[in-house]
Amino acid sequence: MRVKPFLYTGLLLAGLQAQAQTTKSGADTVLKGSTIEVIQSYKPKVKQSPKPEWKPQLPPMDTTRPAINSDVPQQTLYYTYNSPPLRPLALGKNPNDLPFANYIKLGGGNLSTIYGDAGIGSLKGKNYATGIHLSHLSQKGTIENQQTSLTGMEAGVAAKTASSEWNAVLSGFHNRYYYYGYDHFFHNYAKDAVSQAYTSVALAADMANLRDSASTVAYHPSLRASYYGAKYNTNEMSLAISAPVSYKMSDHIGLGLRLEGAFTSYSTGGTSTNNNYILAAPGVNFRIDDYYGGHVMGGIAYGRGGNLYFIPDAEISLTIHDYLFKAAAGWKGDLLQNTYEQLTTENPYMASSYSIAQTKRDEIYAMVQGSAGHNFSYSGRASWWNYNNLATFLNDTGDQKSFYIRYQDVQALSFQVSARYHSGSKYSAGITGELYSYYQKSDAYVWHEPATRFKADVRAAVLPKLDLSLYAMMITGIHARDALGTYITLKPATDIGISAEYALLSRLNAFVQVNNLLNNKYQRWLGYQVYGINIYGGLRLKF
Repeated sequence: MRVKPFLYTGLLLAGLQAQAQTTKSGADTVLKGSTIEVIQSYKPKVKQSPKPEWKPQLPPMDTTRPAINSDVPQQTLYYTYNSPPLRPLALGKNPNDLPFANYIKLGGGNLSTIYGDAGIGSLKGKNYATGIHLSHLSQKGTIENQQTSLTGMEAGVAAKTASSEWNAVLSGFHNRYYYYGYDHFFHNYAKDAVSQAYTSVALAADMANLRDSASTVAYHPSLRASYYGAKYNTNEMSLAISAPVSYKMSDHIGLGLRLEGAFTSYSTGGTSTNNNYILAAPGVNFRIDDYYGGHVMGGIAYGRGGNLYFIPDAEISLTIHDYLFKAAAGWKGDLLQNTYEQLTTENPYMASSYSIAQTKRDEIYAMVQGSAGHNFSYSGRASWWNYNNLATFLNDTGDQKSFYIRYQDVQALSFQVSARYHSGSKYSAGITGELYSYYQKSDAYVWHEPATRFKADVRAAVLPKLDLSLYAMMITGIHARDALGTYITLKPATDIGISAEYALLSRLNAFVQVNNLLNNKYQRWLGYQVYGINIYGGLRLKF
């Protein structure tokens, strides 16, 4: 579904440094005459963006694959998809500094597109690394008030001592949207009357102890404090704390304790509401031999209104290392706060005032993942879901331009598949798909939740200095209610795009991107037709 897990901030810093150091074949190579293959388990963090950019790098073979969690983007057609970078501190001491640790990327195009992206990764030392990332994207469509402006900043530091790793990041953004999904024949709103702006400032930090083979205790505390504000006298203050601890009793068994707390105060129109929960979950992980293992964890969460929830996390798995294959089955539950920040990130056209309820989610699943040879990897997952108070979006009954939250009790079956083939640094192709079948609904439909999602991408280095990328996506089965109160199904959404980047010089690249080649005016949210074909290009300077 649309819940996005919290990733520790060290991955962000690595992503910034890796992006700044990306070079073209034959231009900025440092390691010569040797081949290094790194196999790593990594779950990428998808940067908050109106739409992900399908331009993945060609990663080495990965022995694990994250669960498919494809959120359909907002109304802009800008894609950002960054392949998993290596954590710089995990590589140990490196006497050679990679060149061109900084970059700036500027461009423009139709739809009044102004695009900017910059990264600084050169501020580092023997035991620390820093990263700064700035971004901006603004666009304007042909419909009155169809306009967005997205500006963000992230700055962080990762440090390493003899016994631990420390990470911290300061981030902020200012995103402006306009409620243009009304009937423009009957309504004529001034721009200021339909504008909405979201401003966020967040500070996150975590630390983890470094362990050798003789270590028995591991801990990884983290916290995140944030302010999230919007127009119409609406704001939200949040603090999230996590403190997982594990103890290794032997090579075959270990104990763990998961402690969490999330505290949020939401205020609108002078009225404040708390949205908190705390969780304590002890557990055990085990390995029977080289093939069988798993974990069993169960906790109690104390949530909003004094409600108690059982939070399970149990899995048993079979791993065949010689064939890079894993099969597993399990039961996992969690509690979703449904904060104002979470919901408006999913749908920025939500009304500023809403009733708060927390969602209890349970999943029983079976999954496989693995690799075939050195070039092909795959994963699959079948799940049964149970949701209590699932937050869905339904148009208001007035001018239809904003959405309110409708909580539902839902059960569902889902199937997720993913496959990728790559050949060194020459080309890569991948596809992901999700299918959801909802039943036992408390409403007629699960509003604005797609039944199917498919994505595919191809990247090829067609020339030593030229890279081409192609993406395609499709979503179907979105149900909504129109102004007459009639239940409708939105037309399937298809989107195809292509991009190219050419190395003019060792420090200078030219790029061009074409989004929505078919010029489809589909709707992710009822009334909010997306931009048409979007072409923009520019230059990227490395320094």
